[in-house]
Amino acid sequence: MDVDAGHGAALGRVVPVQSSDLPISRRLRTFLSWPTSDDDPVGRLVRSHREVHAGDAGVLRRAYGIAESMHRGQFRKSGEPFITHPLAVAQILAELGMDTTTLVAALLHDTVEDTRYTLQALDGDFGPEVAHLVDGVTKFDKAFYGKAAEAETIRKMLVAAGKDVRVLIIKLADRLHNMRTLDARSPASRARIAKATLDVLVPLCDRLGIQLLKRELDDVVLFHLEPDGYASVDEHVQARTGWDEYVTEVALRAKTTLRRGRVTATVSARPRHYYSIWKDTVEAGYAVPHDLPRIAVVVDGNDTDCYAALGAIHGCWRPVPGRFKDFIASPKNNLYRSLHTTVIGPDDRSVEVLIRTEAMHQLAEYGIAAHFRYPKTPAAMAESRVEQLTWLRRVLNWEQATSDAAQFLESLRCDLAESQIQVFAESKQIVLPSGSTPVDLAYELGTERGDHCLAATINGRLAPLSSELNDGDVVEIFTEADSTESTAVSAGPRKEWLGFVKSPQAQMQINRWFADHDEPGISIPDKVRLGRATVGLALRRHDRGLANDQPLRQLADELGYPDLETLLVAVFDRAITPESVVDRLVALVDRRE
Repeated sequence: MDVDAGHGAALGRVVPVQSSDLPISRRLRTFLSWPTSDDDPVGRLVRSHREVHAGDAGVLRRAYGIAESMHRGQFRKSGEPFITHPLAVAQILAELGMDTTTLVAALLHDTVEDTRYTLQALDGDFGPEVAHLVDGVTKFDKAFYGKAAEAETIRKMLVAAGKDVRVLIIKLADRLHNMRTLDARSPASRARIAKATLDVLVPLCDRLGIQLLKRELDDVVLFHLEPDGYASVDEHVQARTGWDEYVTEVALRAKTTLRRGRVTATVSARPRHYYSIWKDTVEAGYAVPHDLPRIAVVVDGNDTDCYAALGAIHGCWRPVPGRFKDFIASPKNNLYRSLHTTVIGPDDRSVEVLIRTEAMHQLAEYGIAAHFRYPKTPAAMAESRVEQLTWLRRVLNWEQATSDAAQFLESLRCDLAESQIQVFAESKQIVLPSGSTPVDLAYELGTERGDHCLAATINGRLAPLSSELNDGDVVEIFTEADSTESTAVSAGPRKEWLGFVKSPQAQMQINRWFADHDEPGISIPDKVRLGRATVGLALRRHDRGLANDQPLRQLADELGYPDLETLLVAVFDRAITPESVVDRLVALVDRRE
């Protein structure tokens, strides 16, 4: 189920659903159409900005004047004056609710790259904050960087975003406008740009939680990469009859039900955008577009009121088993929070219902941009902004771990492309790529924890380090420091970990360790010591211990090992699991008693 989608709602310019007698390509080109006055080209921008923020519009007019002067005589591929692009980007950001500084930077974001206007001059005219934002989105010159230009530009942008996330938000608005006008380019360019957008910028938009931008990016990418799929969904949307009337009826009945349950809430239709419909259709293998009616319930209250609303809805309509998701108790990795349920509504039709508070709704729509649109936010929303940047800080750690921009970009793409799981460790909820192992988690907890990871328990049971974690697992990581054995020799990570770790963070740190240590290998004494420590940790999980090695020696003999040291090496090499050793050891000791 899509976390939150509103067909026709993204900044007023989603992939169009105007009269179907126009070809799709012509309807797509209406994205940029808005009336402007030659006498006041920034009038609409100023009005949009003042709807959200009070302030002097003089700086916007001054920035536009410089941008227009610098870009005069330059034209886009579509034949339009180039200034239409930065003006459109600023308009997108104004509708998103960004602050004045961001809009000024948007108006000037191409000047340093494409005109004689220097970064130093920009700094002098508008200050270092605007200069930093413009520099962050300025591309590296392909003439000098060649094929590495894209990777270097993205790396530079993310480093700049680490200081000010508005760099990324400007880049997303810039790409959105370029995607709106992509049909002016050649088919090969359209495919290349759409693919790059899908691989990096759409997931970045999702990680920042800005669904208002992501929905439209999704739809335009679908239009260019899957034209048949887009056409099929478009035909479905245009042809469905009675849809609005049915959803209106459901919303009215839901509101009546909530009122009776003493829950104050607004209820509205929440149609899905094209990509969301197409994705669910393809994943479920439907022959025709699969598109359930959907409503959104925004309660006037707190988290508890959401659950009260859920109870009222389920009391009115029978819920569909297996179709309930609680993203309030367990938010998504972009901190999206809502309750999702599907019920059997009027006429025995399945209806999706989203339930959230007003604060959740703001974050669901605007993501990290909500903190600029609503600067006087509750403490919880301010705290969520810090948490939303955790992933970005982790990406910057990768950037510092590799000098190869291409490797960094590939790792970024892999991380963004992966579906996510959430596990619990050290009383924290941690997001990892699907298929991650305890080693991935250990490196997420810290480089030292990862390098010296020795054993792990999953849901209370000792498990191999190569075990694949599942959503909701409770994991405990043990390192050499947790063992009572001597830790004078640090074995570090093992080369075979690279065969099963999933996260770029773990892969980079393991490769870094071996590069720094010239791959020295692990001695037999080290394997014996670490194998003993692993058995000791497993015994502690059973609240047991050994006064001497005699039971271990007897067990080694019973298992056919020539001596205790060989058994401990086998434990280290995972030829036998420590849990198996401990189970047999406990049985042996208890039998002797």
